[in-house]
Amino acid sequence: MEYNTTRNHLTMREYGRHVQRMIEHVQTIEDPDRRQANAYAVIELMGFLNPHLKNVEDFRHKLWDHLFLIADFKLDVKSPYPIPTRETLKARPDPLPYPKRNPKFYHLGKNLEGIIDKALVEENPDKRLGFANAIAYYMKLAYNNWHKEIVHDDAIQSELSGITQGQLTFTNTPYVKAYRMQPERENRGNYGKRNNGGGGKFQQRGGGGGPRRDNRGGSGGGGGNFKKKRY
Repeated sequence: MEYNTTRNHLTMREYGRHVQRMIEHVQTIEDPDRRQANAYAVIELMGFLNPHLKNVEDFRHKLWDHLFLIADFKLDVKSPYPIPTRETLKARPDPLPYPKRNPKFYHLGKNLEGIIDKALVEENPDKRLGFANAIAYYMKLAYNNWHKEIVHDDAIQSELSGITQGQLTFTNTPYVKAYRMQPERENRGNYGKRNNGGGGKFQQRGGGGGPRRDNRGGSGGGGGNFKKKRY
């Protein structure tokens, strides 16, 4: 009986033991043409066993890399892609150049500071006013999103003047819809109530003759023919 402890290391578990044995058999084939054909057959099987790789960009390239990885980079076949090596597998990628931004006003962001800088150097008065109105609109929108309450225009103008040293002022009122928590809506219908005046369903009879109910919706004092069933 063969136990897993006596078997060799399983390189990629997602392909299973049988695929690894097939690749080990391909390595023992001496004929180059037959070895190449069997390598292509193993690639097709690996793609069939892992259909989720078809949604990955260059999934065929990934399959060939996995083939050489399972073969411990000792498989002598031709690949349509660059053959990986052990050194390239262990190589670390280059660090990403993250942008280093230190905005002066974190609640407004770095992009708004760039727009303010463009507005300060604008010489056309109409475009300069348009910049100021757009900046004030965004500032009011950001305030409403964070605080969920209405902010007065004087507060926006005061903050804008403080940022730009009084060089930008907006004229029109930037309208921004404020999001408020709506109170629970009152139930104004007649659900669960009895209307003693008008003709509603299950209305008690206004005249004599006992507490009979009317299911036809007649006038206030009209009688009905709703009778209790006898069993």
